[in-house]
Amino acid sequence: MRQTKLHLTDEDRELIESYRAKGLHHAREVNRAHVLSALDRGIPETQIMAVLGVGRTVIWRTRAAYLEGGAEFALHDVPRPGKPRQYDTDVEAKISALACSTPPPGASRWTIALLEQAARAQPGIGPISRETVRRLLKKTASSRGAS
Repeated sequence: MRQTKLHLTDEDRELIESYRAKGLHHAREVNRAHVLSALDRGIPETQIMAVLGVGRTVIWRTRAAYLEGGAEFALHDVPRPGKPRQYDTDVEAKISALACSTPPPGASRWTIALLEQAARAQPGIGPISRETVRRLLKKTASSRGAS
């Protein structure tokens, strides 16, 4: 198997050694630091795979990331986009305030179904499901009017 040489700069070597020495980083970052250090010292990929328990792809991607963007880029994960939040904190606050208010006439306390109906009637909230109302209230740890 052909192994590409990797030569770290002195600054990058110091950074990588700090990742390897201190336990304040994610396991992935520490593994990548070990991979870069081993590649810098000329250790064969098969030996790196056996000792660190990583696949060949991890070694290739770590090397490619270092060559593309340097040590910081190779050590850290690229932020993932994820799904944007559908309801912002203003909506959460409105629903929480609604749950803390007095229940509608004829009800002794708020239920999730009543909160859903009241939230839909509020301007600025729009269509919202019972499950979403439940999850938003669970995050705030509020009780639905139980005193």
